Amino acid sequence: MMSNEKNIASPPPPSIERRLAALLSADVAGYSRLMGEDEVATIRTLTAYREVMRALIQHYRGRVVDAPGDNLLAEFVSVVDAMQCAVKIQQELKTRNTDLPADRRMELRIGINLGDVVVEREEIYGDGVNIAARLQALAEAGGICISGTVYDQVETKLALTYEYLGAQTVKNIAKPVRVYRVRLETEVVPVGVALQGRPESSPLGQPQGVAHTPPQGKVTLPLPLPDKPSIAVLPFTNMSSDPEQEYFSDGITEDLITDLSKLSGLFVIARNSVFLYKGKAVKPEQVGQDLGVHYVLEGSIRKAGNRVRITAQLVDAAIDYHLWAERYDRDVQDIFAVQDEVTHKIVAALEVKLTEGEQQRLGHAPTTNLEAYDYYLRGLECQALTTEETNTQARELFETAIQLDPLFAVAHACLGWTYFEQWVLGWSQNTETLEQAGAWAQQAIALDETLADGHRLLGIVYLWKKQYDQAIAEVEQSIALNPNCADGYVALGDALNWIGKPEKAIELIEKGMRLNPQYPAWYIWDLGHAYYLARRYEEAIPTLKRMIIRNPDFMPAHAYLCTIYSELGREEEAAVEGAEFFRLSPQLSLAELRQRLPYKDPAVLERVLNAARKAGLK
Repeated sequence: MMSNEKNIASPPPPSIERRLAALLSADVAGYSRLMGEDEVATIRTLTAYREVMRALIQHYRGRVVDAPGDNLLAEFVSVVDAMQCAVKIQQELKTRNTDLPADRRMELRIGINLGDVVVEREEIYGDGVNIAARLQALAEAGGICISGTVYDQVETKLALTYEYLGAQTVKNIAKPVRVYRVRLETEVVPVGVALQGRPESSPLGQPQGVAHTPPQGKVTLPLPLPDKPSIAVLPFTNMSSDPEQEYFSDGITEDLITDLSKLSGLFVIARNSVFLYKGKAVKPEQVGQDLGVHYVLEGSIRKAGNRVRITAQLVDAAIDYHLWAERYDRDVQDIFAVQDEVTHKIVAALEVKLTEGEQQRLGHAPTTNLEAYDYYLRGLECQALTTEETNTQARELFETAIQLDPLFAVAHACLGWTYFEQWVLGWSQNTETLEQAGAWAQQAIALDETLADGHRLLGIVYLWKKQYDQAIAEVEQSIALNPNCADGYVALGDALNWIGKPEKAIELIEKGMRLNPQYPAWYIWDLGHAYYLARRYEEAIPTLKRMIIRNPDFMPAHAYLCTIYSELGREEEAAVEGAEFFRLSPQLSLAELRQRLPYKDPAVLERVLNAARKAGLK
């Protein structure tokens, strides 16, 4: 029997509004200290600075979403507006801080993200907001950090420079976030806008759209040109229809860099710095200014079946003049001959004088087996990602390359590096892993005694085995064989740190940084370590903090900051860094630290252990 009652449908759930937004998150660096020392003065300054921020946010068409305590969250429709606002905030507050005593200055940390948000009335939520807050925590006092999504939008729209800090793993976010630090040495000006028409007035009485140096600011000067011909080899463009052929074009680029780096008459920028330009339309003139070089080599590769087409052109970046351009249509089997021909053309064009040893080494093909070479290039691609999984994949690919060509020396060295990274990055605690790294390095050198990478690896293994004389000799030999190897200079600096020569180490590390201007994070760690050992604490502290910005979970940086603060009697800051040290290495003991750290001088080791003991390590 049918019911007479009508079926009443439930009302649909309220729709959730989502939108893409540019999000600015800010807080006060050292707020707890400021409040602890003088609550009234801190609140007064914060109130005044917050009014400045609100005015600027409104001027740049944003809105303040929330402002609890010392925090502030703002939303913008345009990511360019958010960036200009952030830079202007930092510049304005920097100016106002000059009127305050040094210990009462209030500096903001700002993070900017472009992401999806959930909207409820006037509030916004979601990962987009969370990422902005995490970026804020990574920023330095008075600085700005932005996500990769922001960088992709503003890179060519604002006259700013950026430092890539790597893909960072941040709290409560599933995937790593690409992070960039904004360099604030000069005023932000939209590209192509400066000095065009009448500048717009800002709410604080400063004209917008005109470049100027802020009070007490620094102007980034171009890097000086070396006293020898200098060159950067840009990543060759993969013109193949198959995007998976990227490894091949990248590998050819890397081989050309390696070949040129062996020449003492050239100054060659390292791979790490040039590969930041991969996939970007950039003018040689800009590359020359960024990296401090006179010449730029660029080109493309198209691989189809057994044929390969390579184009290459050498440009005088100072005057944007093409010195030569060439196209090679060859069989894949001739790939090494093409590389050799390109190298010789560069040598001739730049009038580089070769030593007898360099003449013999130039054009030496690493293998005659193209299949082995292909596996080697794929291994390099995996190895560059530096994760435990990709390190294992790289090892398997190098092993296959060696099976195909047992005389492939550089593949032996690369295989050794996979064992060393497994050990030094903590993926293996077994000292046998370090022994295997050394064994593969020795095999590589036995096959080719001129292989710089094999000598460098063997030297580093000797260092961690506390065989200091052998370590120094091998790393010095690697530099003699490859005088442009930035990693070699920094590795030698690292070795000198452990044997008690930090001042010389600083000189070598800075030389490596010049060869590799967009240097990896471990250069910063080695430099901070050297400053600590030299008791140059005013330089060590900000350097180690920069390392933590690049990698917040890098335990040694927290450990040595704890040590420095302890030695300076800054117990509260030492306790904070000590807590991070224990969080990252809860199982570490004094005995293990004593066994692992390769300091040659027992007094230096005791200095470090005493600080660790004071922090609570047992």
